[in-house]
Amino acid sequence: MSDASVAALLRSAEPLVVIEAPAGCGKTFQGAAYAREASQALPQGRVLILTHTHGACGVFANRTRGLSSRVDIRTIDSLISQVATVYRRALGLPDDLSTWAYRNDGEGFDIMATKVAGYMERHPIVREALARRYPLVICDEHQDASEAQHRVIMALRVGGARLRIFGDPLQAIFASGSKSNKAMAAALVRWEALKAASAFDDLDHPHRWDDGSPELGRWVLAARSELRARRPISLLGPPVAGLSVLRASNRAQVRTGYQVSRDERRPIDAAAAKDVMILAASNDRVRGLSAFWDRRISIWEGHTRSALADLVRTVREQSGHPVGIAQGVLSFAGAIAVGFSPSGYGDRLVKEVHEGCARPARGKPGNIQRLARYILEAPNHHGVANALGELHDLIEAKAEGFDVVKIVHRTELRDAIRLKAFACPDEGYAEIARRRSQASPAPPSRSLSTIHKAKGLECDNAILIAGDHDQFGDTDYARCKLYVALSRAKRRLTLVVSRDKPSPLFRLA
Repeated sequence: MSDASVAALLRSAEPLVVIEAPAGCGKTFQGAAYAREASQALPQGRVLILTHTHGACGVFANRTRGLSSRVDIRTIDSLISQVATVYRRALGLPDDLSTWAYRNDGEGFDIMATKVAGYMERHPIVREALARRYPLVICDEHQDASEAQHRVIMALRVGGARLRIFGDPLQAIFASGSKSNKAMAAALVRWEALKAASAFDDLDHPHRWDDGSPELGRWVLAARSELRARRPISLLGPPVAGLSVLRASNRAQVRTGYQVSRDERRPIDAAAAKDVMILAASNDRVRGLSAFWDRRISIWEGHTRSALADLVRTVREQSGHPVGIAQGVLSFAGAIAVGFSPSGYGDRLVKEVHEGCARPARGKPGNIQRLARYILEAPNHHGVANALGELHDLIEAKAEGFDVVKIVHRTELRDAIRLKAFACPDEGYAEIARRRSQASPAPPSRSLSTIHKAKGLECDNAILIAGDHDQFGDTDYARCKLYVALSRAKRRLTLVVSRDKPSPLFRLA
């Protein structure tokens, strides 16, 4: 359909409109333009724009500037938290809701959403009051909504609000728990049911590529159609302006490594020499590629990082138990640095803590003992933060035994060190998580990233490495992951495809 038909449907009297919006096809422009017009015409109440990230909130805020009294822009979690705060006693939720919700890597938000959805479904007065306040609701990236979040939005419709929903089921890679074909199938069924119950249209012009490579944009949309139909993407046929395909075999002896022959490496290095985002399917592959380029290319850490959440959980559970705290520090250090192995460092750290640093030590053992003393002095988040601060200083100074350790996730380490400024680790994590979600940092011009962390971003040049069977198998989740990767670059996309184990999602012969 055309941009004009979508614009007309949004402005119709239909109570529920669903727009399928492939990446780069003008979803935000359409949604913001409609919000500006509709906010002027509402006799009462405000337009509510619901997103899934604070970054998206910022984009919509810029495009509806000057209308803050008529347009309310917030994340779906924020809306749910508002309802949960008012009815927390009836919902059986704790008073320290904002801190509690961030525990266990944000697990509380899922619990809160489920409880709020059920409460709104059982109590018409709640959903009707919200619908009077927000008679028009625009939902961004609805494919990222959990089942409970979807129920909350549908309750607003039952309460009397008009809904305008944008989404793309081919970009549904938002949750690690949704990787199975069964989970992805359930999400697709929910999307198709929503389409069937609505006035539906879709966007189909690749605006993102208008000022880059229009031919690449058309190819990306065609690739999306193939993936949607569960057919492989053809890499045969005439050349596509802006698309390069390289073939290389990974010869690394370890599962997480990446090594290719000198001849195969040469064009990969040439593609990575300019400003570029290098995309990989997993954190392990990103770390392997970081080593491949000898740590010279920065890793984009994004906003979804679990190492700190795991550390806070350990500190909470092991507080007062130095050995358990030491093991948590070991796991965290292994996640944010390379070279800090259990055999080389961690076993000695735990041993020193267990024995109370009873024997004097110098050199590398002495430096490890310095870390252990902080944990023994304060087996809590203060001791952990001090030990990690010492670890940072030892690595930066290339102290004896620590010259081979390299920090690869500096922001995560800095955030962990900041924990000592707070009264309890959960309070610290909640504040750090809020700051992360509200910040909108951009990745370096030349960076390594997982596909998941690059979602929502765009760049001039991107490399997908590697298109092998292990990273992109024949699953719906892999198809979504591949499509998100293909749709990031505006000017040039380079695909590095395995020679011996290519992904079945590509047709090469």
